[in-house]
Amino acid sequence: MQDISGIPEEGQQLVNSYGDGGFRISGVRYEGNVIVLPDQTSAWNIASIEDLSIEALAPIINATPAVEILLIGCGAVMAFIEDDIRNALRAKGITIDSMDSGAAVRTYNVLLLEKRRVAAALIAP
Repeated sequence: MQDISGIPEEGQQLVNSYGDGGFRISGVRYEGNVIVLPDQTSAWNIASIEDLSIEALAPIINATPAVEILLIGCGAVMAFIEDDIRNALRAKGITIDSMDSGAAVRTYNVLLLEKRRVAAALIAP
């Protein structure tokens, strides 16, 4: 496990570590893939990055308050996101960036601690 802790505000979902097929977020272990919003974490029912769709991102698209930045953690290696997904998110005011899950976790934590309205959709490495 890679330890990447910081000091969040009360109730913020900070990713403490990742590896071994899951994530530790605000002290709670999640097996498998997750969607992390600043105030909640939930399981993400997606088998791999190839299954990514607008429907799979609905919890992020429908989040209140609205998400401004979405980080896609693609697993062990970065993958490109289809233009139709990028364009649909951009139309909703969401900037998207894809990277390996470790980089996505670290970037999410930095942006969260900067009080940005960020979300991460993470495939377990």
